[in-house]
Amino acid sequence: MATAVKLMTAEEYLVLPDLGRPSELVRVRVVTMNMPFPRHGQICGNTVHIVAGYLDTIDVGCVVCNDSGVITARAPDTVRGADVAFYSYQRVPKGRFPQGYLSVAPEVAFEVRSPGDRWREILTKVAEYLAAGVLRVCVLDQQTETITVYSPDEPEVKLTHDQELVLPDILPGFAARVERFFA
Repeated sequence: MATAVKLMTAEEYLVLPDLGRPSELVRVRVVTMNMPFPRHGQICGNTVHIVAGYLDTIDVGCVVCNDSGVITARAPDTVRGADVAFYSYQRVPKGRFPQGYLSVAPEVAFEVRSPGDRWREILTKVAEYLAAGVLRVCVLDQQTETITVYSPDEPEVKLTHDQELVLPDILPGFAARVERFFA
């Protein structure tokens, strides 16, 4: 006999009590994850610092971190936790964000690949972000110290430590050497 599974909405997931572990809502179920290593947090912190430094000079949006929820699908709902994300003021008005998840996707999502992360799972997440309207997904691989940039309709681009990450159509004038993200 089949058992009916209730599909959890993003709004129901939002009000779940703290599970004591990081989690994401992936289609039908809550998926828990291990706490990331400090190196993961260091790379995320570097990314926030780099992007926020740019935004201090050109105030075109804001950066969020700490696995801020991004709704990537509805019916069934999926909520992914972006390590770091950029929202322009065109998508989200300047000022404090409202409570709950935003109804729009960020323009850029940064994901830090930890040693235990499987590429298949990373690429699934990349595809979900792009389908949800994210314009660029930057996967920072701490093992190879490279950044792979994914776009909706373009081939992926892999950048090495001595190259620069630029996002001219999203962050005009932004340029940062890849090695800075891993410093």
